[in-house]
Amino acid sequence: MLNITSFNLGPLQTNAYMLTGENPRQAVIIDPGMNPGPLLKVIQDIEVEAILLTHAHFDHMGGVDELRKLKGCPVYLHDLEQEWLESPKLNGSLRWPQVTGPLSTEPAEYGLDEGQRLSLIGHTFTVHHTPGHSPGSVSFLCGQHLFSGDVLFKLGVGRTDLPGGRERDLLNSIQHTLFTFPDDTIVYPGHGPRTSIGYEKERNPYVR
Repeated sequence: MLNITSFNLGPLQTNAYMLTGENPRQAVIIDPGMNPGPLLKVIQDIEVEAILLTHAHFDHMGGVDELRKLKGCPVYLHDLEQEWLESPKLNGSLRWPQVTGPLSTEPAEYGLDEGQRLSLIGHTFTVHHTPGHSPGSVSFLCGQHLFSGDVLFKLGVGRTDLPGGRERDLLNSIQHTLFTFPDDTIVYPGHGPRTSIGYEKERNPYVR
């Protein structure tokens, strides 16, 4: 059984996810966003095995530094964005000074690549490289649970007008990777409510 708790963090309302298995005192965190106080409060007595990043935009990595220092846990990020955690220019935190100051932290301890399998909290997470929103965007599949970052939303898709974004790649990632999963796959996006692959295949107006 995979237990999923979501946190709505920061001014851009980023979804961070805390995942636990049979042991409720061991967790994986996906995309600890800005202003991570609510998340940090919940994990005070929990061992965090890993921080998994779907990509390294500031609103998804804003809480990495605090969480990593608090728990001493490793960070996983696709190799194409390894420099982004250190660079406010690359992670976008310089772009919106009205939202945040410059954000930077140490590089990720581990890289991610297509088809990689991670054994964490008694579960297997399969990494799918799904570029388009950013060059190193990945989606994590664990059983019927898909964590899509900013690639696929309920009745929406990720923006492609940021550095490294490309609409053709995004649509290809959705149509030829995410839409190949079973219709009952539950999608946990980086923003907004959860959805399912079947629902988006039938109704998403941006992917035809």
